[in-house]
Amino acid sequence: MSKKEELVLQNRLKVARAEKNLTQEELAKLVGASRQTISAIEKGQFNPSAKLALIICIALDKKFEELFYFD
Repeated sequence: MSKKEELVLQNRLKVARAEKNLTQEELAKLVGASRQTISAIEKGQFNPSAKLALIICIALDKKFEELFYFD
């Protein structure tokens, strides 16, 4: 796969978090992460581990593919 075709993981975390009326800090506490980690994921600066991604999905009552996708 060339650099041009590289898959970039995107997410809808900020929107899903807002739908649950949660702050970054509140979501972080629910999933056992730091607020900075949640912020970095939302900005696309950090890709969560599979475990953290699934815990976030459970906390927000979303399926993986509803939160994370390739662009």
